[in-house]
Amino acid sequence: MRVIVLGAGVVGVTSAYYLAEAGHEVVLIDRQQGPALETSFANAGEISPGYASPWAAPGIPVKALRWLLMKHAPLILRPRLDMAMMRWILAMLRNCTASRYALNKSRMVRLAEFSRDELIALRGKLGLEYDQRSLGTLQLFRTQKQLDASASDIAVLEQYGVAYELLDRDGCIRAEPGLSASRDRFMGGLRLPGDETGDCHVFTRLLAERLPGKGVDLRFGTRIDALERDGDRVTGIRTDRGVVRGDAYLVALASYSPALLHPLGLRVPIYPVKGYSITLPVADAARAPVSTLLDESYKIAITRLGERIRVGGMAELAGFDPTLHARREATLRHSLSDLFPGAAANDAPSNFWSGLRPMTPDSTPIVGATPLSNLFLNAGHGTLGWTMACGSGRLISAIIDGKSPPIDPDGLGLIRYRP
Repeated sequence: MRVIVLGAGVVGVTSAYYLAEAGHEVVLIDRQQGPALETSFANAGEISPGYASPWAAPGIPVKALRWLLMKHAPLILRPRLDMAMMRWILAMLRNCTASRYALNKSRMVRLAEFSRDELIALRGKLGLEYDQRSLGTLQLFRTQKQLDASASDIAVLEQYGVAYELLDRDGCIRAEPGLSASRDRFMGGLRLPGDETGDCHVFTRLLAERLPGKGVDLRFGTRIDALERDGDRVTGIRTDRGVVRGDAYLVALASYSPALLHPLGLRVPIYPVKGYSITLPVADAARAPVSTLLDESYKIAITRLGERIRVGGMAELAGFDPTLHARREATLRHSLSDLFPGAAANDAPSNFWSGLRPMTPDSTPIVGATPLSNLFLNAGHGTLGWTMACGSGRLISAIIDGKSPPIDPDGLGLIRYRP
């Protein structure tokens, strides 16, 4: 079968790999000149199945109002006449109940745990090196209130059998010795030893380099204009280089998926939520993080990637606006310098960056079939595209193949949004 994959971020590239592994003829198309040059380019670098949790949760509406008023705000809302934004916000608020949180969490953890195992297997099989580390993730609590609130998170971790460690100050410093210079800044932490870190862009580029050897036709620098349809089937992809035809079509265009699917009458509730990052060279290894630390107060991840430190986070609702705001960089620098003073070379270029995370209102990605018989979707992973990419790619390959899926796909498809 000839399968056309649209989008060469980490989700699209992993999907193409697993489809080629299954014996299909694959064409991978992207408007950029190479793989992982948008949302997958400079994300926070964490692979955290244990922290695969919906943004929509009980109490979030009240917290969101408080976050908007903070100096170093983890949430930024830029009001605009955008009906897609309003529909997405209202749908997210409807998911802020205990029952929906539990259901969405169960779907996310199922996919994330499977994906981590697939990543480990793929890494070992291909010998990929992408500044990966398997030293866990530490969620750092600056206040006693945050530490006390972790009881609900721990209950969920126990429910799904995720290993964890609840640490006091000294325990946090043992896990991350660089925190010794800021021990008065926090009360304790929650560590998940099974989590990993790594450079998503490097991984995706290395995997993409293997694709031609599996017969995958890479078509970078190709603008995707529209899907052609005849009845309940897609018949081709119109591009600026002509029409590309196949037997099956997979849309993995992250935040840009809804615009491509809307003319076909398919409404996909994915909205771009902008995140920011900076990347600085390590100045003092003894003061730097050894893995990933999550600053709970500012919702920022600080990750060690080889001889670099990646600091990423925040959520900005501003449509497709790519503007880099200096205040966001100041927040990232504040979190890093407050917790790991002297760790980074602050006089070096920060490589300040922003990416559009493709968020669904329930935070669960859409992986599966569509009402059109040969059109499939693998998008909407939000902040967890790197965490869920390999599992999503393996799952969608099986679904397109018509084979028994490697995990239960219930609740992951587009059908969950239909009345």
